Amino acid sequence: MGHFYFVRHGQTIWNVENKICGATDIALTEFGHQQAVETGEKILKEGIQADEILYSPLVRAADTAKHISEMTGIPARPEPRLTEQNFGKWESTARDGADFKKAKECFAMSHEGGESTLRLAQRIYNLLDEIREESDEKTYILVAHNGIARVALEVATWRAEEVHRQQVQYA
Repeated sequence: MGHFYFVRHGQTIWNVENKICGATDIALTEFGHQQAVETGEKILKEGIQADEILYSPLVRAADTAKHISEMTGIPARPEPRLTEQNFGKWESTARDGADFKKAKECFAMSHEGGESTLRLAQRIYNLLDEIREESDEKTYILVAHNGIARVALEVATWRAEEVHRQQVQYA
């Protein structure tokens, strides 16, 4: 599989207010911009090399990616499949609301006016499959959202376990 790093966007006002952002286009706070710059500095300091930055077109991730790209010189382009899950009627409501937590248990059901977790997972799986097929030599930085990070981590963990099982079988 092609190699990738994952960066979550910087802080938004809805993060501070504990609200669900989802696919709503919420800008970074000043602190969020600072976090993005610090991430770019860390990438430089640690000598992380990447061929390209792919980012969610939502402004909070796009601005984070642009800060990193400007600092590192790594080219960046939007990737629509990195857009956060659309939580429909739940967007702008409390992240820890009991009704929202209950609604999230229904993996295959679309949130009213939104997207199911199953559809989210499918689009991220498809993107990661394309990254894998493009090149085993190419390294990406993906700049997106918490929901995307959870799916990407699950895919990476699953693939690592799959590789380990194959190595054990054929060793």
